[in-house]
Amino acid sequence: MAREESPATPDWRTTGERIDTLIAASSSGGAVARERSEELVRLVADFYGAGLERLLGLVHEQGRLDDDVLAALADDELVAGVLLVHGLHPYGVETRVERALESVRPYLGSHGGDVELLAVTDEGTVRLRLLGSCDGCPSSSVTLKLAVQGAVEAAAPEITSIEVETAADEDAGAAGPLVPVDSLFARLHAESGTAGDGASWEVVPELSGLESGAVARFGVGTMRVVACRVGTDLFAFEDRCARCERPFEGAALARRLGGRSGDAILRCAGCRAHYDVRRAGVCLDGDSAHLTPLPLLSDGAAVSVSVPAAVAP
Repeated sequence: MAREESPATPDWRTTGERIDTLIAASSSGGAVARERSEELVRLVADFYGAGLERLLGLVHEQGRLDDDVLAALADDELVAGVLLVHGLHPYGVETRVERALESVRPYLGSHGGDVELLAVTDEGTVRLRLLGSCDGCPSSSVTLKLAVQGAVEAAAPEITSIEVETAADEDAGAAGPLVPVDSLFARLHAESGTAGDGASWEVVPELSGLESGAVARFGVGTMRVVACRVGTDLFAFEDRCARCERPFEGAALARRLGGRSGDAILRCAGCRAHYDVRRAGVCLDGDSAHLTPLPLLSDGAAVSVSVPAAVAP
């Protein structure tokens, strides 16, 4: 179950933006006023950073800073962010990137793919290789942009760029430079009609408590979403049947006739169309219909779904 924050808890995610706004506002008092504001922020940050470093040192001296405690610190988004700011995060950048990729592998697996970390260079470039196939899934570029890039940048904000190669590149003996993420994003924009960072991550508390085999429908902003859980894996799609274009009211999960254990077929209660959940919503009824999958990310406490910015709350 997702953790619930107290109504009195500040929205720390916007604190940095507020600090920047206040510093900018101080510019109205002239260059000296701005310099003093920036110096004040630096001094306060350094002060608390030194105290945090000393705190960790004391815990270590007492023999309490074991692997379990370090993992708990690294898994808490707020604490991990503060540790990163002061260079005190218990994990190096390569470990953090690998952990980030691990968090999105269930979603990549639902598209028949995977991702491999090749290297993190001294210049801060993360080099990745996409594996497997999305079986013609039109959301492969969306997966890269919203799942892989988002997770890596959140875990390692100090990286400078992400470069990607595919298994097809290797099979063809390509020896040239890796494919820049920006070029893949350009293809995404051309396919989907979106521009820039046209999506956002929204926490959906209902997803955390969804039981295996269950189907749930809910709203995120103005978008309707249908989600289901198969074992420990979560899947989410736009709540619209690709054939009859009606919402999935009364929809249920079923196992494909003669299929393997773990197969999951989402059936529209209206037109009886069948969609393969694990293959990103491809229709199994002999046509090219395809659901619109939505990337999911979990931090262990809450699950977020990616939705277009135009429909976000």
